[in-house]
Amino acid sequence: MTSHHTADQRLFQSTARDFLAETTPIPEVRRLGEAGLGFERDWWRRAADLGLTAMLVPERFGGGSISGRPVTELASVAEELGRACAPGPFVTVNAVLAGLAGAAAGFEDSIGAILAGESVASWAVYEPGHGFTPLTDARPRTRLERDGDGYRLTGVKDRVEAADQADLFLVTADSAEGPVQVLVPAGAVGVTVTPAWTLDLVRRTARISFTDVAVGEANIVHRGDAAAAAVRAQARIAAVLTAAELVGAVDRALEATLGWLFDRYTFGRPLASYQALKHRMADNKTWLEACRATAGAAAAACDRDPGAAAEAVSVAKSYVGAKGPVIAQDCVQLHGGIGVTWEHDLHLFLRRITLGRALYGTPEEHRRHVTDLLDRAA
Repeated sequence: MTSHHTADQRLFQSTARDFLAETTPIPEVRRLGEAGLGFERDWWRRAADLGLTAMLVPERFGGGSISGRPVTELASVAEELGRACAPGPFVTVNAVLAGLAGAAAGFEDSIGAILAGESVASWAVYEPGHGFTPLTDARPRTRLERDGDGYRLTGVKDRVEAADQADLFLVTADSAEGPVQVLVPAGAVGVTVTPAWTLDLVRRTARISFTDVAVGEANIVHRGDAAAAAVRAQARIAAVLTAAELVGAVDRALEATLGWLFDRYTFGRPLASYQALKHRMADNKTWLEACRATAGAAAAACDRDPGAAAEAVSVAKSYVGAKGPVIAQDCVQLHGGIGVTWEHDLHLFLRRITLGRALYGTPEEHRRHVTDLLDRAA
């Protein structure tokens, strides 16, 4: 990567950081949470104007990467979103765009609207009682069945991010011809969205019931092998961006804790001067940098050779998902009693980290996936 590209990427990241600091400081995150809002649509349009939806979209649709490393660029923004504990459908929208970008003609208008932030799209992949199926190649129970000249979609999806504010759902389903991906308007007859309680104040999910939803040929994005490949691509993007977001949230929690240890005195000495606490902070910092390195390596692998990036992605999501909550919990403990109060901001980051650990594959699911990949290679 040239120094010019590095400078452009750093400018993009710093611009995102400044935007988030101005528009979504922690008091605003708390306000959105208390109001039951995941995000405000006008804010998301402004975020899209900055390029938060553009990196994975081909130039012919108005998108494009700054440096030719779109996933690395997106991961740098995801880290800033984590540091800000920011709202918004960033991960799920970019996962949808990763699927739509490889679609056949006919989805230009939808891509353009999502790119501009005028339309919000969410990936409906999880199903009740099941984990993250793209890691297991399990067939979805949601079905697309032929009905005259069209189709009917039936099934239930849950853990769908930003579903209560979405305009479109990219639904991963099964059919007589194999896997299929369908783009369904949120307002279609037979679509019922039920918001769910989520640990994170603003990163919200919902359950969606599809009851004999009429689907036309024009709504089918991918079929068969193309659908399976698109799901794998979407899973990589969602997992990498979530891992990067976790890195940012952990970094912010550790930064706040370090400041607290220097500011807080006991027996005339700052807490940071105690050897036992130094060792704990050194361990946490080492784990954080390992998290950052694995997440960065996964993003780079997606840019370099997406088809061969599955192992790096699962290594990153499993490691960051395992270590992130441990570091965050230690940060809470190092703050003492104040760390477990509602008024302190630390729990907001712990919530973000805990939810991120579970979404798009738990550490356990990704470890099993790495084992499966190694078994196949052997």
